[in-house]
Amino acid sequence: MTSPQSPKVPRHVAIIMDGNNRWARSHGLSGVRGHRAGVESVRAVIRRAAERGVETLTLFAFSSENWQRPAGEVNALMELFLMALKREVKKLHQHDIRLTIIGEREGFSTTIQQHIARAEELTRANQGLHLMIAANYGGRWDIAMAARRLAARVEAGELTPEEIDEQALDDDIGQASAPPVDLCIRTSGEQRISNFLLWQLTYSELYFSPLMWPDFGAEAFDEAIDDFCQRERRFGLTREQIEAHGA
Repeated sequence: MTSPQSPKVPRHVAIIMDGNNRWARSHGLSGVRGHRAGVESVRAVIRRAAERGVETLTLFAFSSENWQRPAGEVNALMELFLMALKREVKKLHQHDIRLTIIGEREGFSTTIQQHIARAEELTRANQGLHLMIAANYGGRWDIAMAARRLAARVEAGELTPEEIDEQALDDDIGQASAPPVDLCIRTSGEQRISNFLLWQLTYSELYFSPLMWPDFGAEAFDEAIDDFCQRERRFGLTREQIEAHGA
């Protein structure tokens, strides 16, 4: 399922999967049906990311703010999450995909937490695509937790305040095992990052698709990747510096 990565293909793609509810309304369906339809897009994008040689794919499944949604919708989302952990993980494992969940797990039921642990353990040694699911996740929370862990190390005498720098925080952030995000995609036409991977998106390219998430499949993913491949990434340098370095 995997293939050698092209030099221009982003190593790490992050996606804000937006528009399930609006898609459902436009089709005269309930919001729950929209979320179920979105699962098909998840499957398609995971397959295509692996085929294109993407190393890490992070999907924003449930934000810490989403708990404020109607109870019926939240319950349905939890049921979908549990179903995916029960049914989809074996397929991921068969395709050598490693699964990691980032976010505040304590907010989930004991059953979901147990299935998260089992899924991660089953796929831990896989060498293909690294699929990261952000669930009960917020970018500010992620940074605050990393700061708290560093503070605890200072209190324990393992670290001095002077040793806390950008690299120290980067090493302790929720995606420390993943490369920096190269490309962040958001669907449904919205143009904001909504508290998603605030630290990790520092130098990522942003791509906004007008498609609702259930309509965003492999071809739309290809378009986003192809758009990324046409961009010039400077990281604070001038074009002349980049050209000189390339020469």
